[in-house]
Amino acid sequence: MAQSQTTENKNPVEKHPKPPFPEQQQEIPGTDKELNPRADHGEHSYKGSGKLSGKKAIITGGDSGIGRAVAIAFAREGADVLISYLNEHEDAKETEKWIREAGRDAVLVPGDISEEGHCQQIIERAMSEFGKIDILVNNAAYQMSHKSLQEISAAELDYTFKTNIYSMFYLCKAAETYLKPGSTVINTSSVNAYKPNPVLLHYATTKGAIQNFTSGLAQLWAEKGIRVNCVAPGPVWTPLIPSTFPPEEVAKFGEQTPLKRAGQPAELAPAYVFLASDDSSYVLGATIQVTGGTPTI
Repeated sequence: MAQSQTTENKNPVEKHPKPPFPEQQQEIPGTDKELNPRADHGEHSYKGSGKLSGKKAIITGGDSGIGRAVAIAFAREGADVLISYLNEHEDAKETEKWIREAGRDAVLVPGDISEEGHCQQIIERAMSEFGKIDILVNNAAYQMSHKSLQEISAAELDYTFKTNIYSMFYLCKAAETYLKPGSTVINTSSVNAYKPNPVLLHYATTKGAIQNFTSGLAQLWAEKGIRVNCVAPGPVWTPLIPSTFPPEEVAKFGEQTPLKRAGQPAELAPAYVFLASDDSSYVLGATIQVTGGTPTI
C-alpha cells in the first residue's frame, strides 16, 4: 500500500491531536477553515510514486475531509482529478490548488448528487475534460444526528438515502459505458455499517447498504475487468463532525476508539490509492477498514 508520513512521530497513539477538542459547531455541510484543530489532508506529507500515472479520477465530496486527502494523494500519484461537491466553493478551490501544485489537471463540479441528472452531468463533464474515466470514488455523504426516531422526517430520510446510496447507483450507471477493463470504483462506507451509532440511524443504514452494493456490483462487473471495492472509515476529523453533532459531542469525538483519538483524512488516503492502483488487481468486493482499532464484528 502507498505510504504517507504525516508527522515524524510514528506512534499512532500520539501521531495526531486527541480529545478533548474545543466545543464548536458549524452550519451543515461545514467548512475546513473553521475546524479547530485543522484537519490534516497530507498537504505537506504525502509523497507519490507514480502509482496512478496518467489516470483520470472522479471524487465526490472532494472539497474537504477524506475527499480532499484522496484528491491530493491521487494527484501526487499522477492522476488528473474531477472534484464533485455540493456548494463549499472555498474548500473546493483549496483542493484544486493542491491538485494543480502536483502538476495535474483539476475540474470542479458543484451540485447536488442526490439528483440523477446531476450525477449524469458529472460523468459527461469528466468525459469531455479527460476523455476517459479510470477511477470513480463515491465518497460524498449526508448525515445528521438525532436522539429520537421521531426527529427524522420523511424528507430527511429520503435525502439521506438519495445522497448516500442512490447517488452511487446513478454515478455507476452513468459511468458504466465509459469504464474499461482496469477501471476501479471505490465506495466510502463506514464503521457504522458494522457498529451503528444509534443517533446516526438513517446514515448508518445507508452505510450498510453501501457495503451490500459494493459486494454485489463487484461480482456483477468482475467479468468486465472493472474492480469495485470499499473503504470503511472510523471516526475521522472533518467538517461534517461539528456540523452534525452537538458541541459537547464534538469535544470528545474519537475518544471511544482504542487509539483514543479521531483519524485524520491523511490516514485514509493510502487505502484509496491502493484500491485505485494496479497493486490491488486481485481485490474485488473488499472493504479496507480504517477504524482506529474499533472492532467491526
